[in-house]
Amino acid sequence: MKLTDFNFPDKEIGFGRLLEVMQDHGFVIAEHWDYERVTFDLKMPDERDPGTFYLRVPGFAVDGDIPHDETLVKVMTPLLGRHYYPHGVEYGEDENFPDKIINRSKQKLSAVDEELND
Repeated sequence: MKLTDFNFPDKEIGFGRLLEVMQDHGFVIAEHWDYERVTFDLKMPDERDPGTFYLRVPGFAVDGDIPHDETLVKVMTPLLGRHYYPHGVEYGEDENFPDKIINRSKQKLSAVDEELND
């Protein structure tokens, strides 16, 4: 599910700053990067739902190579996905997401957006 209520696709941010802000808000990159792309993931389990949900914020380098701090990264539209064992995460628009997870995702993205605008 695309979360289009945020102006992330218009943002170009230094990788060092982006990494700091995303990690401060609980996102991880683990091994989800190469020299041109990066993916920030936030795991959101729901106690009342057997599924595990992931909020993903992708980005790509427009000037420089990831993971150099000065690399300019264009942030793309955030995605909300649901994990299905053993197949992986599905991000389709036809997935059913609890309102609680959608609201928590939007709150988290609003906080990230606000900090990136400072």
